[in-house]
Amino acid sequence: MLVSLDRVSLDYGSGTRTVHAVTDVTARVSRGATIAVTGPSGSGKSSLLHLMAGLEAPTSGTVSWPAFGISPHADPARAGVVFQAPSLVPTLDVIENIALPLVVAGATDADARDRSREALSLLDLAWLGDQLPDTLSGGQAQRAALARILALRAPLLLADEPTGQLDSETGAAVLDLMFRVAHEIGAALVVSTHDRSVAGRFDMEWTMTAGKLEDSVARG
Repeated sequence: MLVSLDRVSLDYGSGTRTVHAVTDVTARVSRGATIAVTGPSGSGKSSLLHLMAGLEAPTSGTVSWPAFGISPHADPARAGVVFQAPSLVPTLDVIENIALPLVVAGATDADARDRSREALSLLDLAWLGDQLPDTLSGGQAQRAALARILALRAPLLLADEPTGQLDSETGAAVLDLMFRVAHEIGAALVVSTHDRSVAGRFDMEWTMTAGKLEDSVARG
């Protein structure tokens, strides 16, 4: 088991301004699983992924990572995250962006750069290595973010609306790469999406409504 959520809730604010982003969710993600988290905007999809990554601490309940311990803090060796918004550091080139989490995780600078170049090559993106983020298209930036995940080789890959700001062709290519990356490293892939064509490609679909996990459907 990679991540376990037991009766987890996440609130923002207090008093009359409290927002119940996630309410009493219990769920499990195993290695190799592919899961689409669906629901309307504001239903708690992003918050659920942040809890799984350790980017947010639950207001109540427990999030644990049985293979790694129960530390609430985000750990790049445990979970790699692809955000909906641009997540590359603008002052670093692509190689440096990919290498940064590796260095944070304890790799030497030389090893981090070698692994970054290898990840870009595996995705046929070696030519992007010396580019700065502001020179990249949206699709190229998302692919660079995927290369960062591939270099990390984290067993849990989380992506928040990764195709939401891309045209259909680029979005399909990015999704193909996500499945390829997950397969390459034997990781679980959990993606939040409002796109039915995206959700249909996953083995399981979780439906969020007003912060609650209302339904879980396995396919195939």
